Amino acid sequence: MHPPSSPRGPLRFGAFIAPYHGTDGSPSVQIRRDLDLVRHLDALGYEEAWIGEHHSAGYETIASPEVFIAAAAEHTRTIRLGTGVNSLPYHHPLILADRLIQLDHQTRGRVMFGAGPGQLASDAFMMGIDPLRQRAMMADALDAVVRLVRGETVTARTDWFTLDEARLQLAPYRPGGLEMAVASTVSPTGSVQAGRHGIGLLSLAAADPAGLAALNGNWAAYEKSCARHGHTADRDDWRLVVPMHLADTRAEAREQAAYGVRHIVRYIEGLAGVELPWGRTAEGAVEHWTTEGFPTFGIATIGTPDDAIARIEALTEASGGFGTLLLLDLPTGTPTAKLRSYELFAEYVVPHFTGANRRRDASMSWANANSERFIGAMRQAIEAAVTGTPQDTDAPRDAAATHDAGAGR
Repeated sequence: MHPPSSPRGPLRFGAFIAPYHGTDGSPSVQIRRDLDLVRHLDALGYEEAWIGEHHSAGYETIASPEVFIAAAAEHTRTIRLGTGVNSLPYHHPLILADRLIQLDHQTRGRVMFGAGPGQLASDAFMMGIDPLRQRAMMADALDAVVRLVRGETVTARTDWFTLDEARLQLAPYRPGGLEMAVASTVSPTGSVQAGRHGIGLLSLAAADPAGLAALNGNWAAYEKSCARHGHTADRDDWRLVVPMHLADTRAEAREQAAYGVRHIVRYIEGLAGVELPWGRTAEGAVEHWTTEGFPTFGIATIGTPDDAIARIEALTEASGGFGTLLLLDLPTGTPTAKLRSYELFAEYVVPHFTGANRRRDASMSWANANSERFIGAMRQAIEAAVTGTPQDTDAPRDAAATHDAGAGR
């Protein structure tokens, strides 16, 4: 665990793909584009992509992250793919655990399991689930899923599911098991559940002012819960989600972000049932998003790679350090501009935190410090070649020359 006095920035990077799509486009094209995005992230070296589960409101159109992951895995090589997140009250825990382990084998160990209570009240309403009960239902199901995945035989009876000597046919693909994480926003519920089972923490509201203010409290709740249940809290297992869109200049980034920001505003207005005065124009919405922030989505970084670095460093300081930063995927910019944003992040932001260029910088510093010596030696070599001045030769050549001279006599 990293001491709080020396917070360390993230070493792993990925994307959190809910996804969010405007309702004026073809859903089949949009889902295909999401698959292409994951393939693009894999090619750029991103380490994770988390795929959401939603069933209503028209914008978040992936109903089964497992189906999406199965398709994405066939077109990628190394990127790990997580359910971000499975809404546990909507699933019988045995069936969900069984699907995850099958998917773990199909992907050769690249699957991660993300758990949450369900975000949209409209989803729960359609299934007759009381939103006030969702967190308790999540706790029931999470306990069962974790135990099943870890190889236990589970007998449990709740008011919404029954397990009678339930067990999984398959173990996880890797001996270390299936990586798991629990979603957390402002309340400490997710932190407590993650600590109870000794699994990772996925902070979805790190960009929201209220969520940012709650980060340290949630981490403290996670540490306390881990200790109570005999687990060790490790900041490497902590993921933070933030929205960013990058371009070569800030002006260009803001101009690109105006492309899709109204889709996000309309989604927020539709869920809240109110019109937002700052969302009447794209320019006004971008300004509000980068200063005051949007509900749920928080404050976005819309600018250059340097702006992204500064924002991540501030998050590192505020949180005390975390292991993975996930970019919240949003319709900022045209599809081409969005891909370019991910490229800029991979090329200039990631190396800053991973130290990928430290040895290159050290090599240049060494060459610079010794430049006079190196250039002097090179100049002497050039002068010797021009004037024909004999240079030192190695012993084998000297011996051969002596032999030739003797033969000439």
